[in-house]
Amino acid sequence: MEFDGKLIEQVNTNPLYTAIGIRIETAQDGMVTARLEPAPAMCWPFAGQPHGGVLFTLMDTTMAWAAISGQPEFGSCTTIHADIQYTRPARGAFFTCRAEVVSKTTRISFIHSTISDADGAVLAMGQGTYRLMKMPLV
Repeated sequence: MEFDGKLIEQVNTNPLYTAIGIRIETAQDGMVTARLEPAPAMCWPFAGQPHGGVLFTLMDTTMAWAAISGQPEFGSCTTIHADIQYTRPARGAFFTCRAEVVSKTTRISFIHSTISDADGAVLAMGQGTYRLMKMPLV
């Protein structure tokens, strides 16, 4: 299922995303793209370089939306397990996270994800396992 622009805009107004600088760009059939334009407060210990926890949050939320978009009848999910491997420092004005469901059961989704910089260099790779829950979508 593809989430329409109105739903994505509603999701993007949540306080966590706005504080960190996360925006979901596309969400369709288990594939999601999100963008991080980190707020200055999220860059520590170096200006212009978001903390690794911010990148992990970007990846976790993007993978969660991939799980939901792959089985929208559930409307929500919770992280069972997620891990990330950082391949290089994140430097730049924005970063792109792509997540894709690679396998699923009735209520569990297994997802792979990457975070890239503006030049397309991979900064982090990760995978997660998400349990889907029947709740309202937003």
